[in-house]
Amino acid sequence: MASPVLLVIAHGSRDPRHAATVHALTARVRSLRPGLRVETGFLEFNAPSVPRVLERLAAEGTDEVVALPLLLTRAFHAKSDIPSVLREARARLPRLRIRQAEVLGPSPLLNTALEQRLTEAGITPADKASTGLVLASAGSTDPEAIAVIAEIARELRHTGWCAVRPAFASAVTSGGIPRTADAVRALRADGVRRVAVAPYVIAPGRLPDRIAAGAEEAGADVLADVLGPSDALARLLLNRYDEASLPAEGAMTA
Repeated sequence: MASPVLLVIAHGSRDPRHAATVHALTARVRSLRPGLRVETGFLEFNAPSVPRVLERLAAEGTDEVVALPLLLTRAFHAKSDIPSVLREARARLPRLRIRQAEVLGPSPLLNTALEQRLTEAGITPADKASTGLVLASAGSTDPEAIAVIAEIARELRHTGWCAVRPAFASAVTSGGIPRTADAVRALRADGVRRVAVAPYVIAPGRLPDRIAAGAEEAGADVLADVLGPSDALARLLLNRYDEASLPAEGAMTA
């Protein structure tokens, strides 16, 4: 029996770097597990759309699909948009079994990808004790998503950084989490001499650009790249796929 097709669901963006990064990530997933069919669908702005991909798979005779949200937290898109799109597809395509996988975060593999980007930006293990870290995510008004970002920041504080603060790219703050620039300034006010900003986002776009602008505005010393198509992130996608497609046998590792 053929393995379920992995359908990676990305939000989409008018910024062409977004789709390019998503496709690079799915290519990395394919390289880690040859033989697994991996498709990409977008909620908006980019083609192909999620419904179009599912219709094509059904027309080809595909039996089962694991739909994996390319999201770091369970916010609006994971709780509303994607389930709605998949419900409509199930109604139109009753012979196609569609399982929705869990979102990517939180996961130690995301922390690994984050640390890799910081290393590439010039941070060494010896730097951590004298460096404050701003964990900058896209932002959300969802209490669950806000709590997850705050908890990840607390966990990172125990990995050697002298201080860690969460931040949002959005101009309107939620749940007491400040904008990127304000988080950098708060660390400076606490006496932290060196500040690094780590975007907790997958692909480039409008909100990651806001993170970068906030880091520059407040004079951060180091700005890491977005998570992008790293091996750690690709392995995480495969772990979520396995958890959704083989629940009775336990999750496989990439």
